[in-house]
Amino acid sequence: MRTSVLNVAAAAALAFSGIAAAANITEWKSRSVYQLMVDRYARTDGSTTATCEAHLFCNGTWKGLQNNLDYITDMGFTAIQISPVVKNIDDHTAVGDAYHGYWSVDNYAINERFGSKQDYDDLVAELKKRDVLLMVDVVVNNMVQAFTNPVPPKVDYKKFNPFNDEKYFHPYCNVTMWENSTDIQKCWLYPYGVALADLDTERSDVVAEMSKWIKQLVSNYSIDGLRIDAAKHVNDAFLPTFVNASGVFAWGEILTGVTIDMCRYQEKGLLPGMPNYLEFYPLNSAFNGGSMQDVLTMKNEANTGCTDIFALGSFIENHDMPRFASVNDDLSLAKNAMAYILLNDGIPTVYQGQEQHFKGNSTPFNREPLWDSGYNKSAPLYVQTATLNKLRSHLIKKTPEYLESASVETLVDRNHLCLKKGPAGGQVVYCISNKSSTGDPYTLNVGGFDAGDAVVEVLGCTTINADGTGTILSYQNQGEPKVYVLASALQGSGLCTTTTAAKPGVKVNSGASPMGMTSGVAMAAALVAAAVLV
Repeated sequence: MRTSVLNVAAAAALAFSGIAAAANITEWKSRSVYQLMVDRYARTDGSTTATCEAHLFCNGTWKGLQNNLDYITDMGFTAIQISPVVKNIDDHTAVGDAYHGYWSVDNYAINERFGSKQDYDDLVAELKKRDVLLMVDVVVNNMVQAFTNPVPPKVDYKKFNPFNDEKYFHPYCNVTMWENSTDIQKCWLYPYGVALADLDTERSDVVAEMSKWIKQLVSNYSIDGLRIDAAKHVNDAFLPTFVNASGVFAWGEILTGVTIDMCRYQEKGLLPGMPNYLEFYPLNSAFNGGSMQDVLTMKNEANTGCTDIFALGSFIENHDMPRFASVNDDLSLAKNAMAYILLNDGIPTVYQGQEQHFKGNSTPFNREPLWDSGYNKSAPLYVQTATLNKLRSHLIKKTPEYLESASVETLVDRNHLCLKKGPAGGQVVYCISNKSSTGDPYTLNVGGFDAGDAVVEVLGCTTINADGTGTILSYQNQGEPKVYVLASALQGSGLCTTTTAAKPGVKVNSGASPMGMTSGVAMAAALVAAAVLV
């Protein structure tokens, strides 16, 4: 983090002092988040064979989520992020149903498609019993009506609650200049099938009403944290007022891969945290024909540019972007991506179905119902996620300073990135690779330990001793990630209670597709093509 912006950082901390006291930002940093879409997570009847059309309601509910929380907690997640909870439009539109929850029409009514208020309260009670924090998505940029596509949209503002008058909204214009802050903050998004009437958040009465509403929502729905949808599309001054009124920790969605554009939201005290799109793009590229050196470059830029990288949400998939496996379904690459986000600086965030290696492309096909997997707890990525979540929680408990210990490079080249995170005695050294499952056996020299240290690779439960310089031999094979921890630091974790000595890998003929069959350019094109409607 930047030492040159200490005054700015202090001002930001002061601005969000209410959050720190009420919701404990440090507590959120210690959590691991599972993002889910309520309509696509679990049905009340527990069905795993129910059909689901990608653009329509599939009847997932809060009760279904409550009944299937073991699936999440057994994977080691200690927080969930769920769809918006307020009433949406009921129309069948040219772009589908409001199954996702982002098409708000009444901020003071519950979304009965997901269940009753009692169902919701029962879910919250069960989450509290399990010590699982609840983050809820909220929409602040617009309210929505269906329309038949004549431009400008004909909106009946009286149908909105509370903003039931045209005066509360910006005059119609369509966002066309995506790098122009005035355009993206004052014009309307995507006028097709639904009219996303753009709220005038510069008006003092709109700000006052939104502040009142979010304070009540957080209280009435027992919310621990917020994700603010399309935060980039409202004016700067609105955001800190809204977040402070909520009294809880918040992420704001700032969809950009440019460091200065995203980090300024922390520097100026506008938001406490954001999903980490800065690393999302180079990480995807690195696994699809690009270089791991670019990941490290962006990581260092974020460390320098943002004031609190530990409040960023580390992710490789979400509901707005094509699935990782839709571009390249090599399982070893997916394992490496998962290892990075779970052990990276910041708050790990996994999107439902990622642990099942789902392959859906652009919206809405990246929103597959989880029940299609049968909630398989033996899936390779599920098992790996459970292991690394357990490791992370153990290291945080053992040495709390682990949380705000920035990871440092121990090795980097085009195909590898090895990082060390945590204080001496409680550090983890992890190596990710873009070699894919067709990668041959070979050995890497990896530092990060002291002379003679006994070290365990926790994904394979193998042991090796560091040499006189603190370097270990990392036996690479089939592009699998490697995660190393001191044997002494694992005591009491329940991990690798039985180990074997590490040995060089053996070449295995794999039928997997080689890394690079989808280029970094193609990957970038796929991400740009992701839908921006919701």
